[in-house]
Amino acid sequence: MPTAIAVTSPELVLPPPDQQTPTAAVIRSPDAQPLETALAETSLLLEQHGYLIVLYPSSVPASFVRRLHTVRSVLESDRIALLPLDLPPLAVAVLARQLRQLSVCDFSPGVLASAARLLSHYIYAGALLNSVARLDRVAVSLKSHMKSWVPGTQFGVLAGPVPQLIRIGTEETLGGPEFGTRMTVAKGQSQSDWVTGTLAPAWRVRGISEARLPSDSTRWWGTSKLIEFAAAIPDVSVLYQLVASVRREVCHWCGLELIGDRCAFCCAPVAPPENQIHPGVVMKQGIPANGAAR
Repeated sequence: MPTAIAVTSPELVLPPPDQQTPTAAVIRSPDAQPLETALAETSLLLEQHGYLIVLYPSSVPASFVRRLHTVRSVLESDRIALLPLDLPPLAVAVLARQLRQLSVCDFSPGVLASAARLLSHYIYAGALLNSVARLDRVAVSLKSHMKSWVPGTQFGVLAGPVPQLIRIGTEETLGGPEFGTRMTVAKGQSQSDWVTGTLAPAWRVRGISEARLPSDSTRWWGTSKLIEFAAAIPDVSVLYQLVASVRREVCHWCGLELIGDRCAFCCAPVAPPENQIHPGVVMKQGIPANGAAR
């Protein structure tokens, strides 16, 4: 069975792009599920899949984060990776779908989990907002704050990979991807067609799909009058090549493969080259590299 991918809300489970892509598990909040049930369901996921990767927006309540760590601690499992993401909720859903696509490939759990950080840099996530007065996750100038109180003013905001804010109706444009993407759009209390009618054609996206607005999006963006969007690579073969091209390391703590500078499962950083032990090299004091005493 492929490595299980889990999210923290049903709205973060997007429809699969094909029949091979598995769905995502949903970890319920403490208000919706007692600890005993959460432990039983998580234990079953580990039994069925071996490893579990949990993605969640950094905006989820602290009580929910404590629940995730409690479940991992009580189960005493080093096979659960908890990955907080500084992405808007819809982008987290898109990233979760990408990992679901890659979970059926030949990547090990450690590589798959650490790929989340890599792929997040290739997701163009933003929103059309009627106000930026309460937006605190993207830098907003005082001038923009003042203009947000003018009736009819709208803003295009890019949260990543490079934060940007423009006022709709000017000659300013949001910087878009230079590679093929598909855009996912989730509408809140806004009826504008700027995202699908202006931004999507300017970015030359290969298609548009609609999704439910995640319940956490209003808190993340500071307003309910928004349309959230995320443009990302849809082709699993391109995603595979992107992840496969990165050099792999072996975690010196838990032994899992990884890409990047930190293990997603045990959070240990990659050991500096001078501290790494290479197979076949005999250590000092008569102890072989595999750790067995002579």
